Amino acid sequence: MGLTKLKLHWQILIALALAVMAGMITGKELGIFGVSFYSMYDFFGSMFLNALKMLIVPLVVSSIIVGIAGIGSGKNLGRLGGRTILYYATTSLFAILIGLLVVNMVAPGIVDGQPAKDMIGLSVDTETAVAKVEGKNAGDIVGIFLRMIPTNIVSAAANGQMLGLIFFSLLFGYFLTRIGEPNAENLYGFWQGTFDVMMRITDLVMKFAPIGVFALVAKVVSTTGLDAFIPLAWFFLSVVLALAIHMFITLPLILKYVARVRPLRHYKAMAPALLTAFSTSSSAATLPLTMECVEKNAKVSNRTSSFVLPLGATVNMDGTALYECVAAMFIAQAYGIELSFAVQFMIVMIALITSIGVAAIPSASLVAIAIILAAVGLPAEAIGLILAVDRVLDMMRTSVNVFSDSCGAVVLARLDGEEGVLGEDKNYKTA
Repeated sequence: MGLTKLKLHWQILIALALAVMAGMITGKELGIFGVSFYSMYDFFGSMFLNALKMLIVPLVVSSIIVGIAGIGSGKNLGRLGGRTILYYATTSLFAILIGLLVVNMVAPGIVDGQPAKDMIGLSVDTETAVAKVEGKNAGDIVGIFLRMIPTNIVSAAANGQMLGLIFFSLLFGYFLTRIGEPNAENLYGFWQGTFDVMMRITDLVMKFAPIGVFALVAKVVSTTGLDAFIPLAWFFLSVVLALAIHMFITLPLILKYVARVRPLRHYKAMAPALLTAFSTSSSAATLPLTMECVEKNAKVSNRTSSFVLPLGATVNMDGTALYECVAAMFIAQAYGIELSFAVQFMIVMIALITSIGVAAIPSASLVAIAIILAAVGLPAEAIGLILAVDRVLDMMRTSVNVFSDSCGAVVLARLDGEEGVLGEDKNYKTA
């Protein structure tokens, strides 16, 4: 009972430590009653991955429909709504491109000039993975946009063609607010209920994350030993570096040259919310404190913050989008696959779009990574190893998500002519 009362990240860290020890002790051959421990690890790890994949379609579809329907209600899609969505799309794109640049420079999936596939115990044949990815070229960029309009929604869901489902969900959510009552209310209630149920199921699946981490990591360690953690450490550092560049260079530059405010003042104003985001790994749970910091410390009006921040907690996931991109590229590098410009463009596009549909809860980005891997033809099995460092990275990227939301509130307030935001003076305003 004592372990179950620990916070999830502590459970996962304990599971990780136990998995390393178990994998080293059992190896691939040791078993009990004629069943090897390796096959047990494989069984429970596969069950956890299957549970994550099970969530993808209903979670993403319901999340996007509810989110877009909420945005589109009333007069919210006016000038403020348009600027808000433009800001969120722009900063997310910057974050993804930073992640893409860093992961290509650091190349965490390459160790001593060789792909880290064997080192981290990826079991799918390289030839199989390459066969799914190869042949994609500039012409496939057109195919990306064609796949956004599926001929059959049910078939797209069954085959994991998420771009089409996401596009359909965006349209459905928008036009849901353009039909009369009581149909609009009934449909919205259905999708809100579906979303709430999916949140509960996601919470349930994540309760088993420590078991999933234990099984997946023990499986790798029993095969490769501790060598698996070398590329994982480089992957961790790549994500941290990219997040740091976005949070301490990109966003402050936007504050300084677009909002015309002093970035350091905003860091001080948002400190309580950032610490809470780091500890909870949930931008949704941090939202009340984020709004309080933005309104009381940064002096943004309630009119702006009450619209921009809840919307940001739903659709603006800079850190998450960056992480998804780096994770997909890391897995491709580990398989020794040279991704063409078309495939990298595809990863950027899908990371940008799926970041809208990722729920503001801990570790939900794992679902989005599975979507990206499936879209570009990469095996999802490597997600299991990423789980070993996901919790710490989740805490970091959630802080980036929340800080970007708060920057958006400041930028939009200043563009709307609000005075006194972060105590700026007239001389600095026109600097």
